[in-house]
Amino acid sequence: MLATLALLENTDFPALKRGPLKTLQVNLGYRCNQQCLHCHVDAGPNRKEMMSDENIDAVIKLLSSGQIETLDLTGGAPELHPAFMSLVERARALAVQVIDRCNLTVLNEPGQESLAEFLAAQQVEVVASLPCYSADNVDGQRGKGVFNSSIEGIRKLNGLGYARPNSDLRLNLVYNPTGPFLPPSQVELESDYKKQLSEQYAIEFNHLFTITNMPIKRFGSSLLSKGEFEPYMSLLKTSFSASNLQTVMCKDLISIDWQGYLYDCDFNQMLELPLLIDGQKTHISQLDPGQLEDNDIVIADHCYGCTAGQGSSCGGALSD
Repeated sequence: MLATLALLENTDFPALKRGPLKTLQVNLGYRCNQQCLHCHVDAGPNRKEMMSDENIDAVIKLLSSGQIETLDLTGGAPELHPAFMSLVERARALAVQVIDRCNLTVLNEPGQESLAEFLAAQQVEVVASLPCYSADNVDGQRGKGVFNSSIEGIRKLNGLGYARPNSDLRLNLVYNPTGPFLPPSQVELESDYKKQLSEQYAIEFNHLFTITNMPIKRFGSSLLSKGEFEPYMSLLKTSFSASNLQTVMCKDLISIDWQGYLYDCDFNQMLELPLLIDGQKTHISQLDPGQLEDNDIVIADHCYGCTAGQGSSCGGALSD
């Protein structure tokens, strides 16, 4: 795989500082039942990295401080971690909101027959990747049969009340471009998704999040191999919008890797650019959340991906 960090480190991206910590995003490991082209984590079925029980305990200890509103679980497929359900239950017992970044097909995997019911019972918000409402486009990006399996997963969630009228169970979908271009208008694309998925498959969701592909890991390597890296970076930079700087996710979120170390965001984690406190790489077991406010955020050229056009975050576009 071709690495992009050396091409991103020398940056003129504006300096950023942290605000109060609200969201703890935890990567439980890189094992996944899919292997997608756009994956910035380079996850797949053969990855072995998994968070230890000791680090999971450290996550719960930090949540117990009462300062963090949301636990955002990611991977790989976070549900494939043996302690996934236990972690969710412990976080919910602390009245912490839990987000599961789900690829939908994992709901149909052997051994996961009770997963959808568990998510509903724990009132977990599901944020699910579905890069298009076209089977050909999804299967081309994520693998043969993924689209139909994803639709089956959504139907399971809808059947349990997710995205239904007057339900508190939230199901949000995620769109990633299939190539080196920016996402279209989130508002307009959400309308198209809702129309197409309702008419063709009788399924529902709450909102669509559009997320810009980052020029790192598997997608970045693909750009380099095709000679598209520089044009894509030029697109991100010329589309920069300063108004997005105030709402980028790294201002109130930290990302924890499977080994328990802190990063300003999931993308920095994949580039091995750790969050620094007093100049030092920090483990979750050493963290006092009060240390983070006004801390410098580690930046590089990939940060233009979060501020280009309508902006991009784990919660979708930053502006309409």
